[in-house]
Amino acid sequence: MNTESALFYVFSAILLFASFRVITARSAVYAALYLVLAFFNAACVWMLLEAEFLAISLVLVYVGAVMVLFLFVVMMLDANADTVRKGFWQLFPVAGTIGAVIAAEMIWVLRRGFDLPEAPPLDAAAAQMGNTKLLGIEIYTHYLYPLQIAAVLLLVAIIAAIALTLRKRKDSKYVDPSAQVKVRKADRVRIVQMQPERPPVPPAPAEPAATGGKS
Repeated sequence: MNTESALFYVFSAILLFASFRVITARSAVYAALYLVLAFFNAACVWMLLEAEFLAISLVLVYVGAVMVLFLFVVMMLDANADTVRKGFWQLFPVAGTIGAVIAAEMIWVLRRGFDLPEAPPLDAAAAQMGNTKLLGIEIYTHYLYPLQIAAVLLLVAIIAAIALTLRKRKDSKYVDPSAQVKVRKADRVRIVQMQPERPPVPPAPAEPAATGGKS
């Protein structure tokens, strides 16, 4: 076993452990931090596979942006972990079976893509382009519609996360956007004519009488 194979097994073991802790951690914040660890190890595995662009994108986009969003959403939701995780271990065998079936289906579907002996040889012109340019050509030509569908799904997830944080609370102020749009000037400002009132002017103090005679 060479150094590259040893590093692959180390990163894969940490990745599997972090993935398991994501779904078994009692705290949602700890689960998000374990997901960060899983992303980092997945990026290391991609670096070993010479997919530098995917590794850097995983660290910058998911770890740097998406996970920060997840942490803020988790903190703003302030969900009770005991209520959410109630009955988790009773349903874990069913969830594990469904996850195994989904994993088997993905392996069956993607098996031909990972079959290296049947992979077509890469010509010299394409090899000089680099992984980033080749990936961009594949995504924006052959897989453009799946990319757009994935973008719409991410947008829906972001809107749903924002909508969950906008629930009514006693200690937060809520503004209805539809009521703001329908507001009129007459509902906000009303001009009232009033007669001016002046306070009574106090009488001027009497001047002291001048004293006659010489001192």
